[in-house]
Amino acid sequence: MKKVFFFIFIISAQLNFAQKPQLFLPELFSGLPNVRDFSMNKAQDEFYFTVESYLKEYSFIAYSKKVNGIWQSPKTVSFSGQYKDLEPFLSPDGLKLFFASNRKDNVSTETKTDMDIWYVTRKSISSEWSEPINVGSNVNTSANEFYPSVTNNGDLFFTAEYENSLGKEDIYVSRFVNGKYTKPSPLSSGVNSEKYEFNAFVAPDESFIIFTSYGREDDMGRGDLYISKKGENNQWKKAKHLSKINTKRLDYCPFVDLNTQTLYFTSNPSEISKSLKHKMTFKKIVDYINNTPNGLSRIYTYPFSKK
Repeated sequence: MKKVFFFIFIISAQLNFAQKPQLFLPELFSGLPNVRDFSMNKAQDEFYFTVESYLKEYSFIAYSKKVNGIWQSPKTVSFSGQYKDLEPFLSPDGLKLFFASNRKDNVSTETKTDMDIWYVTRKSISSEWSEPINVGSNVNTSANEFYPSVTNNGDLFFTAEYENSLGKEDIYVSRFVNGKYTKPSPLSSGVNSEKYEFNAFVAPDESFIIFTSYGREDDMGRGDLYISKKGENNQWKKAKHLSKINTKRLDYCPFVDLNTQTLYFTSNPSEISKSLKHKMTFKKIVDYINNTPNGLSRIYTYPFSKK
């Protein structure tokens, strides 16, 4: 009887452990300031992310490739490192990378005060990225446009602060028709509300959307993740709170790898103790602080199911 109880206890502990979001590659990001955003290719051997300064004034886009089964030290992408760039998103075919930036466009002669959406292209997975291309005036305005997500059809979902927004920030879609982006339209009330909605990942087939909202009745803290699915009438159903994942901190920047059924997201919890069980050396204390959730933004993973 004791053995059966012990076995059940172990299984239960494993299930509880599996249900807790896990830090993604903490050793790769150790020593970096805030790390946020995530986008991985279908082969799971290349991912892109944002490195943000401690007070979040500046950010740039970095990447890592897997070589012989080992993720390599991050590098800055070829087109980033000067302007404030963030929120990279790979198109489903991996040949376009969208991002938000305050860089100069064809009209501005100085760094912009708002964020626009840009993209780079490559001929193959192994090719170099092109120079950045602005998605155009149908999408980019004098307001902020950020956090792009692109479907199989090339349709562009993003966050914006437009005058017709229901809340401070809403999620919009610009359809890709005959090689051009159409005038954006806001998503329906299944997603957008009078609160804040931002940072959405949209499934390549547009069957579901995961986004962050702040200020809703079930919000646990500074912003939580929600999921909405498409109904039979092609409308977004009422979004549901992802209660197993959300914390009292800001949970945002979702990305789903459908091949491995893994949700990646950004959060900034702290699990640093007020005292240590044992006296440690300087190096061990610093390693402990760097490799434990410490209030800096980091990327987490969680098993995904849209049910």
